[in-house]
Amino acid sequence: MAKTDEQAERGDRADPGDRAGTTLGYEQARDELVEVVRRLEAGGTSLEESLALWERGEELAKVCRRWLEGARARLDAALAEEADAEEGAESAPES
Repeated sequence: MAKTDEQAERGDRADPGDRAGTTLGYEQARDELVEVVRRLEAGGTSLEESLALWERGEELAKVCRRWLEGARARLDAALAEEADAEEGAESAPES
């Protein structure tokens, strides 16, 4: 499947919640996941509905995991950049 110009432009920052034209942010996915879990724990649903809820919960958990992994990668990159800058400043000759 080809990327759209917008997706190509965003590169690695593409929204991990993008699915079938629907974009979910981390908080949206987390909140919906909490609701899915609440409904499953409450019981009273048919087997078919429970399976559908479980499958949706798995999808939402993946979305949340991708957002968190992306955030971790951005933090790691920022910390590495900061460390490199400090190291470069320390090794620069004084005038």
